[in-house]
Amino acid sequence: MDIATKPAEPEPITDAPGAEQRVAPRFTLLIRAAKLVSAQGEFVCVIRDVSETGVSVRLFHALPACPSFALHMPAGAVYEVSPVWRRDNEAGFSFVEPVEVDRLINESSEYPKRGLRLGLCFPAVVTTLGSRFHVTVENLSQQGARLTCDQLLAIDQTVRLAMPDVEGALREVRAKVRWRRDLHYGVVFDDTFALGEFARIAARLQAPALLEG
Repeated sequence: MDIATKPAEPEPITDAPGAEQRVAPRFTLLIRAAKLVSAQGEFVCVIRDVSETGVSVRLFHALPACPSFALHMPAGAVYEVSPVWRRDNEAGFSFVEPVEVDRLINESSEYPKRGLRLGLCFPAVVTTLGSRFHVTVENLSQQGARLTCDQLLAIDQTVRLAMPDVEGALREVRAKVRWRRDLHYGVVFDDTFALGEFARIAARLQAPALLEG
């Protein structure tokens, strides 16, 4: 659920003594999941607050050390942002272009709500009742994945997908085939990932150093 409140009084956000105050009115956003795309990959975040000048987010690991990011909203809107400060697993960004705050806040209500899907590409193993074979996962969400393989799978077939967990060890996830297109398949997980687990698995697959410390 997304919650927005009325503008609060201007509040300084500092990374160190003497940092400039942010003076634009702030809106509080709660439980608004989004993804940050950078040169190091695609990462899950939760938007904490936003103003006309910038946005602050919470991550589930350290922020990649990149000079620029794109903030992707669940319904498809994309905002170019630059990092301003970082503190533990929180970070603040400024918008590269002017932003309509009301539109950003209401973005998820303008379109059908979509789950976060990350463009992660990695090898995995699928086990069925009669065989075991390698596949390539092309993207991943909390609810399922798209994969490609040269084996024939049936619609509604139950499979077990072995993929890395948060620690990098293989774990099996039960899933069901929902669609097929040539050598590409969409599977839905029996048990979905919690947001934090999903975020840390994504970091483990792309930039494991972000989970250290």
